[in-house]
Formats: sequence, C-alpha cells, structure tokens
Amino acid sequence: MIEFSSLDWIVLAGFFVLLLGVVVWSVMQKEEDTADYFLAGRNAGWLVIGASIFASNIGSEHLVGLSGAGAESGMAMAHWELQSWIIIMLGWIFAPFYWSSKVYTMPEFLERRYSPASRTFLSFISLISYVLTKVSVTVYAGGVVLKTVLGIDTLFGVDFFWISALGLVVITGIYTVLGGMKAVLWTSVLQTPVLIIGSLVILFVGLDLVGGIGELERINGEQMHLIRSASDPNFPWPGVIFGSFIIGFWYWCTDQYIVQRVLSAKGIQAARRGTIFAGYLKLLPVFIFLFPGMIAYALNAKGIVTYDSPDQAFPTLVSTLLPSGIKGVVIGGLIAALMSSLASLFNSSATLFTIDFYKKFKPQSSEKHLLHVGRIATITVVILGIAWIPVMQMIANVLYEYLQLVQSLIAPGIAVVFLLGVFSRRITPTAGFVGLVSGFVLGMLRLLLTIFDDQLDPNGFLHSIVAMNWLYYCTMLFFMVAAIVVVTSFFTKQASEQQISGLTYGSISAAQRAEIRAGIDKWDIIHTVIIVGIVVMVYIRFW
Repeated sequence: MIEFSSLDWIVLAGFFVLLLGVVVWSVMQKEEDTADYFLAGRNAGWLVIGASIFASNIGSEHLVGLSGAGAESGMAMAHWELQSWIIIMLGWIFAPFYWSSKVYTMPEFLERRYSPASRTFLSFISLISYVLTKVSVTVYAGGVVLKTVLGIDTLFGVDFFWISALGLVVITGIYTVLGGMKAVLWTSVLQTPVLIIGSLVILFVGLDLVGGIGELERINGEQMHLIRSASDPNFPWPGVIFGSFIIGFWYWCTDQYIVQRVLSAKGIQAARRGTIFAGYLKLLPVFIFLFPGMIAYALNAKGIVTYDSPDQAFPTLVSTLLPSGIKGVVIGGLIAALMSSLASLFNSSATLFTIDFYKKFKPQSSEKHLLHVGRIATITVVILGIAWIPVMQMIANVLYEYLQLVQSLIAPGIAVVFLLGVFSRRITPTAGFVGLVSGFVLGMLRLLLTIFDDQLDPNGFLHSIVAMNWLYYCTMLFFMVAAIVVVTSFFTKQASEQQISGLTYGSISAAQRAEIRAGIDKWDIIHTVIIVGIVVMVYIRFW
C-alpha cells in the first residue's frame, strides 16, 4: 500500500481542483447546437486537437496492458506505439476529405461515399465494439490500476476494484454529459502533461535502479528486439509489419474515437498540425509505458520487486519505487489517463448514436432535442460500460495483447473500404457495403471459433482457422476483403460524379486543392520529416 505524504495529497487535490475548473468553464460555454456539443463548435486549434488525440489514445489499457506486454514480451508490441507516421497520414491525406465534407461521424462520411446502408452498418459495428472492448477494457484496467496502486483490498466490505471502477465511470460520465466535446478537449490539455510527467518519473527512477539501459538490455536479452523470426508463434515479422499497419490505419484514420478530434478543427491547417503534434506525443509511449514493463521484468529478475501477473507491472513500480512528494503527480497522471480515455469514448459513442441513428430516423428533430438525446446516449453508454465490467474479469493476463487481437478482427474490412474508397472512384456503393459486411462476418467467425476451439476437430479446417497466427489472419482477411470489394465493383453500378465529388482523390475540386495547399508551410513538412526520422531511428536501434 502506498503511504501518501501531505505533499502527495496536496498535489493530487490541486490536480482535481484544476480539472473541476476546466469542466465548469466548459459547461458555462453556451451550446447552441450539435456542432457545439459533439465537435466543440468546430473551432479547436492544433494544440487542443493534438493533446486530445494523445490523451484519448493513452488510456488504462496502456498503463496496465502496454506495460504488461513489455514485461511479458519485451519490444514486440512497440510496433503499435511507433505509429506516429500513421497519425500524420490522417492529417495530410484523410483530414482534408473528412473536414471539408463537414461530416460529424465516420459512418456519415461512408454514407456520402457509398450508401446509407454502409453508414448504418459501420455505426452498428462501432457502437458494439466500443461497449464490448473499449469501455469494458478501460474500466476493468482502471479498477486494476487503482486497487494495486492504492493497495486497498476492500472498502465498507466491498472489493475496492468495483468501487474504483464504478467511481471512475460515474465521475467521467458526469463531466462528459455536462460539458460535451469542449470538456473532453480542454481536460485533455490539462491531463496530457500530468500523464507524461508522472510516467517519465517512473522511467528514470526505474532505469536508475536497474543499472541503466545497458543492464536493462542484458537482462531482457532477445526481448529487446522489434523484429522476430517469421516462425515466431506470436509476433512473426511479416505479420507484425502488415498486421500492425492494418490495425493502426483503422484506429488512427477511420475510427470515430480518434477522428472526431480532427473533425472539431477550425480548419484543415489546424487539423493537420494537430495530428503532427499528436505524432510527436505518440513517440513517447514506447519509453514511458513499454519500457517500464521491461524495467519491472528486470527488477523482478533481480529480486527487487515482485508482481503476480504482467498487467500489474506498472502499478507495482508506482507503489514501490517513487519517493514521497512524487506519488501525487503520478497518481494524478494515472487517473488523468483513465478519465480522458473514458470521456472521449463516451462522447464518441453519443455522437454515433445521435447523428447516425436517432437523427437519421427522426430528421425533423430540433438541435436542442438532439443535444438532450446525446446526453441520454452518453448516460446509456456509461451504464452499459458498468454492466460489462464482470466480463473483463475473464480476460487473459496480458490485456494489451487481448485488445489488439480483438481489433485485428474488426479492422481489416473497415480499413479496406476507407482506403479503396478514398483512392479510387471506381469502387461502387454496393462494393463498399459488401466489403464491410464480409470483413465483419469473417472476423467474428474467427472470434467464435476461438471461443469453441476445444470442441473442434484438431485436424479439421475450422481448427486451422483458429490455429493460424492472429497477425497472419488479420493480413489475409484484409487482402480477401480487398479482392471481394474490387471484384464486386466490376459487376455493380458506380456512384455518380455528383455523389463522389470531393470525396476521392480523383474528384477533388480546384477550390478544395487550393484550400489544402494554402495552409501548408515549410514547418509542417520539416516536423513531418523529423517525426518519421525518429521512428526510423528507433527501428534501427532496436531491430
């Protein structure tokens, strides 16, 4: 159990006072319509966008799961955290389409590019995946973190895991419902530096105790390498290279959870620069989350710390290594990550339900009524998140690997439809819908077969689907869906030029091109090159 000093409590209390001030300010900003509530009035600058993208991405699955992956498999999961270049793809390639089309959601963009059926199906997939993976994973991991870090087993006779998890969901739900996207964006600006500072403290204290980077590499051995053998049962290099890109592209360039921050920008330039700033921040997780997991492994090998499972690596370091006066900052950072991730998730889910379902079936609803529906939808997602907490107790030890595994089954079909839809005007509305459905069905087939694997014939075809490496299956699924979409496009009617105008690279208007080019300066290019260069250097260093 952590012994808090007076300074720790003062720091933690100060953080919550600042957070409360930001929420109150956000609530006082008058919300006239859905653009105000869901997209902060489309007036966000690059600093707010970048900080929000990072803080939304870095949730409890990183604090618990990524550090746990570091302790379990070393640098293997770093590929997913070295995807700053994919975030930059969002800003340079996809944001101009998304922002200039003035859509609220990614399903709405698919409706304009393909058909209403595509919009409805993607909304359905997104909402189901949010509730069953993102909400439940984040809440579960949050309960694990706070119970381990605070060292409290029970409170008032109730398991403290449930108290902390429930408390996080309720508090975050309240400020998300009241403040909307403004509260999510501006609390992220406060939470991001707190999270980074707290995690950096863990990194430097842990490295010093291990004996430096050289000793860390010696103890972890082969686990320090990014590239593993093609026959590696978990992380074969061909599967990692292709699979991590497919999952990363889906998450960073098409998922409402992330792209909603770009849609709130005051212009294409602000959207692009926000992604560049987020690209810099995204370089940090390998060092502030994955490395602490490997540090915990090394300290455990030396007998300095002990933990029961890999997912307890990071909270164990917090509870055993930090000096008095620093714990408050780190705990504030932990809570910041949990709340920011949940807040972003609640708001995105409410946006999808309100804009893609409710408004579609009741188009005459007033803006005030839609705001009310959005708040009710957020509360509903909060309740569903709480209801799914027990499910997460059945998750495997390494939470981050589980999360990536599930996402590898959702991502391929969506990634294909967006990639081909933006780069080719020949992909038809029917092909887009068929691609979404076939990708989802084939992905869920693998998930169901995995659940019932013990009942399958060990020598049968169905078992061979389960036995295939998850990254290879993800890659195969991507190319299968791509083939289905392309072939279907040959036999179905193309969308009219009017429908796809401005939604593909081949149909951008002269005015759109001028708007995109007008906001580019040399510093955007320089910063992009720097970020890509750093990613390349990390790959060379830990190849």
